[in-house]
Amino acid sequence: MKTHFRKVFKSDHLGIADLEDFIESGKPLIFTIKLVKQQLGASVAGKKIDANIAYFVEPIKPMVLNATNSKQIKLFTGSSYVEDWCNVPVELYIDEMVKMKGDVVGGVRIRPVQPRIKVKENFTEANFEKAKNANATRQQIESIYNLTEEVYQKYLSYEPTKK
Repeated sequence: MKTHFRKVFKSDHLGIADLEDFIESGKPLIFTIKLVKQQLGASVAGKKIDANIAYFVEPIKPMVLNATNSKQIKLFTGSSYVEDWCNVPVELYIDEMVKMKGDVVGGVRIRPVQPRIKVKENFTEANFEKAKNANATRQQIESIYNLTEEVYQKYLSYEPTKK
């Protein structure tokens, strides 16, 4: 496994090196913004700045939102208020052409097309008969539904009605 040169510059916030780790492991770059906080005097890259910082549902570092990314979230939500920027699905990407202070440095961007997140329904007793008749495995059920251990145990003991 190779080490990205930016890894030595430890950061508490999401950066290119973090996304490259996801890309190398074949993981999609779709995340859900849990909430955005305006933080005054936040420590970012060794400097104190005022920033909008996005926190994600998924276990990844928070992301400092620059003006470009903030505008994109505003377009997705229809709101200029960070308090309204909750539960927003986004797809991130690395833009090698991002400039900072006149230099091309690269950066993390939010894709202008918002990903659609399919929400799974819960597997309930109403689904038992159809699943049993199809000889559905746990893996097949979980690919379509949210499945709790309690409901799965009920499903295992379910006997379909005989016709």
